[in-house]
Amino acid sequence: MKIYLAGHVPKGDHETKNFVDWRKQYEKLLPDELEAKCIYPYDRSPEFDEADFKKVFGYDCSLIKNSDLMIVNAQTRLGVGTSQEMVIAKYFKKPVITVLPTDSYSRRPNVTIRGQLIADWIHPMIDAFSDLIFDDPEQLSALTKERLSRITPKDISVIDKSIDYANKK
Repeated sequence: MKIYLAGHVPKGDHETKNFVDWRKQYEKLLPDELEAKCIYPYDRSPEFDEADFKKVFGYDCSLIKNSDLMIVNAQTRLGVGTSQEMVIAKYFKKPVITVLPTDSYSRRPNVTIRGQLIADWIHPMIDAFSDLIFDDPEQLSALTKERLSRITPKDISVIDKSIDYANKK
């Protein structure tokens, strides 16, 4: 099973020096039963031309297309790249599992918005493009092939369905 690990990627050599690779932690948590081959989006050959932005985008899209599943690290604030990867996963009808702890940037307990108390606020874009949300990365260890087979991944039609839902009176 190919699993695309979406989340923060260091930008530039200065970030790479102090980067703690959360992907290795996630990979270790996945059960052996999944026979997971984790896809790291920045794992490219040294000759890869990072200045060719169309090539970078196309390469990343092909990695998502050829994956069976996407796991998103939303423990910290998501960047534009990660959020777009979630949309691309829906375009390719891939299941998306998001690790989104309570009391993080995109998930807050007991938030009041326009006078309405929301007990467990989740960023609407993350909610829309996720098929399953975990509070803690440790929950990845409970993934089984059987559990994954029960996920019916949302596809890109989630956008039109959400528009229709919002326009209901």
